[in-house]
Amino acid sequence: MLYPAYLRKTVAIAIVVGTVLFAINQLDIVVRGDATTLVWLKSAVTYFVPFCVSNAGVLVASRRRREPSTRPGPTG
Repeated sequence: MLYPAYLRKTVAIAIVVGTVLFAINQLDIVVRGDATTLVWLKSAVTYFVPFCVSNAGVLVASRRRREPSTRPGPTG
């Protein structure tokens, strides 16, 4: 999760996806000036969720590469 090459990618994904989700869900409230502490907390979680999902994808993909092949080998 903290491997620098993966961390750069997952943070970038979280920023892009989180910003889109923030704009969809909270931007109007913030622009109106009606943002409460709860709105800001939801906004933070909006960025945290895609970060976790992209990290889970990296973990699944890297685990699959390390598992031995289940295909039978040549038997002669």
